[in-house]
Amino acid sequence: MKNRLKVLRAERNWTQEELGKRVGVSRQAINALETEKHDPSLDLAYRISKEFGTPVETIFTNPYQPS
Repeated sequence: MKNRLKVLRAERNWTQEELGKRVGVSRQAINALETEKHDPSLDLAYRISKEFGTPVETIFTNPYQPS
């Protein structure tokens, strides 16, 4: 799933480790999301959304949304 995690994280000067701690997952999990190797659970997507203070849809692209 395409996402803006890396950009949003860089804008805040957060490391993958720091973001991972904020949302309760490992640095490796954040890396897997940023490199699009894994999709987040709905719960994790909402936790990430809360940390960035922006709606889920502005972070993760909905693959089922018609373009």
